Amino acid sequence: MRSILVFPALVAALVLTGCGDRANAAKDGSKKGGDRPVTVTTEVVRTRPFADTLQALGTVRARESVTVTASVSQKVQAVHFDSGDVVRAGAPLVTLVAQAEQAQLRAAEAAAKEASDLYNRQASLAAQQLVARSQLDTQRATRDAAVARVGQMRAQIADRVIRAPFSGVLGLRQVSPGSLVIPGTVITTLDDLSTVYVDFPVPETQLAQIAPGESISGHAAAYTGRTFDGTVATIDARIDPATRAVTVRGQFPNADRALKPGMLLQVDVARAERPALMIPEIAVVQVGDASYVFRVKAGTAERADVKLGTRSNGLVEVLSGLAAGDTIVVDGTGKLKPGAKINDVSKAPRKAA
Repeated sequence: MRSILVFPALVAALVLTGCGDRANAAKDGSKKGGDRPVTVTTEVVRTRPFADTLQALGTVRARESVTVTASVSQKVQAVHFDSGDVVRAGAPLVTLVAQAEQAQLRAAEAAAKEASDLYNRQASLAAQQLVARSQLDTQRATRDAAVARVGQMRAQIADRVIRAPFSGVLGLRQVSPGSLVIPGTVITTLDDLSTVYVDFPVPETQLAQIAPGESISGHAAAYTGRTFDGTVATIDARIDPATRAVTVRGQFPNADRALKPGMLLQVDVARAERPALMIPEIAVVQVGDASYVFRVKAGTAERADVKLGTRSNGLVEVLSGLAAGDTIVVDGTGKLKPGAKINDVSKAPRKAA
């Protein structure tokens, strides 16, 4: 019985000893593996000329825009345009019925002529002192009132002809002959599209970087690949206290009328070229709000916290945290930890294919 009990104990001791040896061997192996250099590629940070672009979204507005309406209540006698017509300033658009006003005008003209003839006869008699001066003054007032009545009737008739206030492109026609219009009834729209405006917001921190006359460019989703060139026309005198942004108005020539009111336009404002520390975006490690890169020192990697600026074409501007001449890790940051040794292969010769 004693020999039977000793044999299992001996087997257990041998198993535990073997497990301990394997654990120690694994520990030694992992320790040796941790000292292995991490293969990376590096790049030397240098200053290069850089011109960033301020981008904003704006809405296209016509240089001049109006909704054509009637000023009186009357039926439409004739419509002189079609939807989409290009008209000049003063061109008649709609004529309203004006028979009653025409009749009143003829009556007023007859009354004015009679009053004028009577005044002329009395003026001749007054010169011979055959008519009292007060009677002549009364007739002069009567004549002037009759002439004013003629002018009033002509103005009312003119209101029956609705004309284009400026040159531009008409919108959709909303009335037909025989329609009854009242003040406020929409007849059509008129837009001067030879030049368009685009209003877009600019942060107040960038206000010093933009001025009237600067060149800007725009891109519309409707015209892929086309660039619209314009200039900064004016800058609003007030800053919105809620958004801390100022409205800038850009002016774009629009001879072919491709840009239409209400269209969304991405505006790019190119700023002056300046020197900047630019590094590849893939070299930056982002953890929450913190950004850092791995800087190479004596063959090891160390963490360098950086403050970033503008991004452009795969590069990002470094505002602080690095200096020109520093060497940073570009590819292979996912395997690195501070203090790890690196194996820089960015300058290693490539094998022939």
